[in-house]
Amino acid sequence: MGTNIHISASDGGTFQAYLASPEADTAPGLVLMQYICGVNAVMRQLADDFAAKGYLVAVPDLFWRQEAGVELINDPAKPDPDEQARALELNQGFDDQAAASDLQATISHLRGHGKCTGQVGALGYCLGGRMAYLTAARTDAECSVGYYGVNIDHYLGEAGNISRPLMLHIAGNDELCSAEAHDAIVGALGGLAPVTLHEYEGAGHAFALVGGHNYDQSAADTANTRSLEFLSRHLG
Repeated sequence: MGTNIHISASDGGTFQAYLASPEADTAPGLVLMQYICGVNAVMRQLADDFAAKGYLVAVPDLFWRQEAGVELINDPAKPDPDEQARALELNQGFDDQAAASDLQATISHLRGHGKCTGQVGALGYCLGGRMAYLTAARTDAECSVGYYGVNIDHYLGEAGNISRPLMLHIAGNDELCSAEAHDAIVGALGGLAPVTLHEYEGAGHAFALVGGHNYDQSAADTANTRSLEFLSRHLG
């Protein structure tokens, strides 16, 4: 269903994105933000699925500044240790500020696409979940959704910049988010009007990753239904 496109970065150079188009002549745009494994088969399938639901979807290569075209662990049920180690290395060297700029470039690119209605949202997982929070704080996306974002607590000082709808799905038993970080996130964001928090008791990190060791179908189905309703409400 998809094809690869190139997007100009605001500070020079270009990066690739996977673009999945719906059958409709016009559609809202959706920027999908990756796990730490790059634009792999998991992300392309998610993009195709969202396109089948009526969105014009772009998945930008957020690792391009370190290594373009990264594609690791295409089958979450059979993770390769070497690929896992490489994913963690890339995650460690990730530049959030540059990525937020690339996400704004992707949002603007989608808005200018002839098939886009002009309304663009963002949705991400893990690393992309943190970037969903930063997208809400730093870009002009109409709405953002984050699944089990890691290290959001480092950016809670930017919560006051959020003026457009943000939904966060929080794993109740996230091994990558300490109790202190969890409490700080909920405490800082829980009372903000633009923010909706959903917590999934007992669910671990990446509970919506089909085939992953923490996959929880019940939690994933509930979160995905909420996400679709949220996107429909705010993107039309």
